[in-house]
Amino acid sequence: MKPITPRPVYQIVGYKNSGKTHLVSRLVAHFTAKGLRVAVIKHDLHGFEMDKEGTDTYQHRAAGAAAVAITSPERTAVLEEKDTALSDLIARFAEYDLVLVEGFKQETYPKLVILREKRDIPLLSELSNIKGVVVWPELTKVMEERNTTESMSNILPSFDINDTSRIASAISLDLSL
Repeated sequence: MKPITPRPVYQIVGYKNSGKTHLVSRLVAHFTAKGLRVAVIKHDLHGFEMDKEGTDTYQHRAAGAAAVAITSPERTAVLEEKDTALSDLIARFAEYDLVLVEGFKQETYPKLVILREKRDIPLLSELSNIKGVVVWPELTKVMEERNTTESMSNILPSFDINDTSRIASAISLDLSL
C-alpha cells in the first residue's frame, strides 16, 4: 500500500468579521472548479454545536460518549469531545489535493492575512510565514499611505478581497499546484 503524503496547506487568517469564511468559500469553489479536492479546517474560539437535539448522535453524546461518528454513503461526520491539534486535523485530510485553514493565526503554515480595518494592520508584525495581504477596498488607501517601517504590507503581495482569481493564482503558484 502506497503511503499518503501530506497535501499543501494554506491559511486564511484575520480578525472576526474580516471576511475569512467568505474568501475561503470562494477559494474552495475556484479550486474545485479546477478539479482539485479541497478540505477546509475552521478554527472557532467560541465553541460550536453541530449536532441537533433529538438526533441519535446528540443522544449518544448527551449520554456521555467521548466521540460519535455517523456515516452514510455520501457523508461522514465525527464529533469528539476534545480539542484537536491542527497538525492532527491536517494529517486526517492527507488524501485531499489542498487543505485550506481558516484561522489558527499563530500556526506557521503559509498564510494570507485579511485586513478590513486600520486597527487590523498590526497583525502583519505579529504573525509568521505571511505570503500576502488581502485588503478590503476601503482600507487600500490607508495601506498605500503607510511606509515600510510601519508595515510589512509594502514588501508583501497585496490583493483586493474581491479578486478571488488573483488570490487563488498566488496560492497555486506558492504551493506549486
